[in-house]
Amino acid sequence: MAASRRAVLRPFRGLSPRVHESAYVSASAYVIGDVEIGAESSVWPGVVIRADRQKITIGQRTNIQDNSVVHTNRHFPLTIGGEVMVGHGAVIHCTRLGDHVLVGNNATLLDEVEIDEFCIIAAGTVVPPGMKVPRGSFVVGVPGQVRGPLTEAQWARLRRQGEGYVQLAREYREAGL
Repeated sequence: MAASRRAVLRPFRGLSPRVHESAYVSASAYVIGDVEIGAESSVWPGVVIRADRQKITIGQRTNIQDNSVVHTNRHFPLTIGGEVMVGHGAVIHCTRLGDHVLVGNNATLLDEVEIDEFCIIAAGTVVPPGMKVPRGSFVVGVPGQVRGPLTEAQWARLRRQGEGYVQLAREYREAGL
């Protein structure tokens, strides 16, 4: 397991978090229950991931940034795809985030929300319960609304967004943090 030597990984109801050997989990993150964290993914300080009701799966090269909360409701598991970036202070309480999604700082995704691949959820956006966001969408506002398709520049950003965090996580692991 590549989590920090002091990472808080707790079993719940007989199910323990599983962290890929190349992933990084900060010592000040709290991960509980039926959680699976994929290769080269990172979970940063202050993050809480609670799979105490349903399973949470986090794909490869995904980063969950400082002080975010990832939780499920009692009816549906949560799948977060690969190459996803969850910004600082976000609340992820949805059903699915597709690959190559950017969730801006302090955004909130409520129950049964499904975000398809290559989407951007703007900082501070509140995506209302049950919303289905189609591929390649830009979502903004309270409540969140699709404002249109992504620009070419936004598509390009989503394709390369995670590399910096993958490298930073390697450095943190090597430093024993």
